[in-house]
Amino acid sequence: MNVLDASCRDMSGWVEPDDALALTGFARRGGDGWQIAIDRPKFCLRAALFIQAQVRANGENDATRIAVSVGEGDPIRANVVAPNSAHGPAFEKSGRLLDKLGGKTRMALSGSATLDAAFRLADHISQGWTAAQARAVSAMLPPGSGPRRIAAEDLGISRQAVDQALIAAGFPALETALALIEGEI
Repeated sequence: MNVLDASCRDMSGWVEPDDALALTGFARRGGDGWQIAIDRPKFCLRAALFIQAQVRANGENDATRIAVSVGEGDPIRANVVAPNSAHGPAFEKSGRLLDKLGGKTRMALSGSATLDAAFRLADHISQGWTAAQARAVSAMLPPGSGPRRIAAEDLGISRQAVDQALIAAGFPALETALALIEGEI
């Protein structure tokens, strides 16, 4: 839960041309459940991958289930600290989807078959990440993360090691998919 909370705080600092991503905060829900709300639907897959990478970087056997729904919800504002008090169709759809997730599926989206397909492919890819690959991926996922040289410096490894980890993690394909998805939403 600490990794999830820290990941959400990190995402709050994501910037898109002079406009920070707003999260309503991180909240636990039930025993091991949790939820967040973001105000940039186009970043939903990026955010899910970032959270999965952060959890995976904590330990190769660590993972969390993520059910995403895009749509209206009240409230989705940066000044709200407790998403558990929020409600609306998006929250209801994601809750129902989370109840249906089973087997090896850890990430899915409700409401768009095309985007759900991308989530499920990204889920399959992310389940094979080593902790080192997950650290490299999470360093490159924030919008405007800069060159891989910066990620290497932050991780304390060589740029070549970052490149190898990203290629092995399937990041080039994920990066292309994210650019396409974010350009359309």
